[in-house]
Amino acid sequence: MSYKCDICEKRAGQGNSYTYRGKAKYLGGIGRKVTGKSKRLHSPNLQTIQCQVGGSVQKLTVCVQCIRSGKIQRPVKKRPFQIQAGMV
Repeated sequence: MSYKCDICEKRAGQGNSYTYRGKAKYLGGIGRKVTGKSKRLHSPNLQTIQCQVGGSVQKLTVCVQCIRSGKIQRPVKKRPFQIQAGMV
């Protein structure tokens, strides 16, 4: 199973990670210089949660943006069985 959102298909994107050396100009130096560049992955913020899909409850891997925007429906939690006070 790939590392992606089940709702919006968001997955990791490629980018670069830079390494710098030196002192910034506004601090009195001659500027920051790039000394290295390497590939990295920008991973989405994925959470595994229970979702209501049709009439059943399933575990899905969903990004936080989909959770906050309301694209998924959480299942209704049922309260445990209780004896009413007047029925004893």
